[in-house]
Amino acid sequence: MADVTEVEVVAAHNERATVRVGEVFLKIDADQSNTDVEVEAMHRAPVPTAQILWRTPPVLALAALPGNALGRLGEPSTTSSAAWAAAGATVRMLHDAPLPPWPGRRLDDIASELDRECAWLTRSGAVATGVIASNRRIAEIALRSWTPVFTHGDLQASHVFVTGDEVTGIIDWSEAAQGDPLYDLATLSLGHPEHLDDVVEGYGADVNLEVIQAWWSLRSLRGVRWLIEHGFDPAAPGCEIDVLNRQAMHD
Repeated sequence: MADVTEVEVVAAHNERATVRVGEVFLKIDADQSNTDVEVEAMHRAPVPTAQILWRTPPVLALAALPGNALGRLGEPSTTSSAAWAAAGATVRMLHDAPLPPWPGRRLDDIASELDRECAWLTRSGAVATGVIASNRRIAEIALRSWTPVFTHGDLQASHVFVTGDEVTGIIDWSEAAQGDPLYDLATLSLGHPEHLDDVVEGYGADVNLEVIQAWWSLRSLRGVRWLIEHGFDPAAPGCEIDVLNRQAMHD
């Protein structure tokens, strides 16, 4: 890396930071249990992931993946329908794999978090009261029992890398756990509803689209406060508050 001329800050807040130095990503996390999960999940996942170069707590060094992100929240996707379908097929491979030994979040905990975040949104005025109420009704559809699978847990389109129509890897595994398969599909397609059919086609199984859309509402409701408190803008065009507004229009 002697010819590196700059360090790129990919993401940074008071819990963790990721910087790029040439073709190496350095992830610094204050909570090493997150990194423990990430490393173990990457070893277990039957899908392409970034190569682990070394780990010296609190730093995890990963090789850059080839290709570009499948999409980014708030930006139009320029990747093909076939690439989105390939992402769906890759997710299916993960969900068909043996469960990781650690559990995911309990349904009661998710419901309690939804209560807290809706109350905070109402107090803060960050989202219109009617929009909160409408999305709350939609979100509750996701609060049902499910058969757990190996989930990524934060499968944003920006965490899936593609070259052409092929998936080259998936990054950011610190929230991997046993979980609802439809949550992964919802996170992948959040902000890109035009590609939901492509994802489901690649996934190759019957899925409940209403539950996926419910997870869009639930994830957005519970994400707004965190984003604001960590210096991000959920009100940017195409981001979480836009998702909530669009969901409310169809309620």
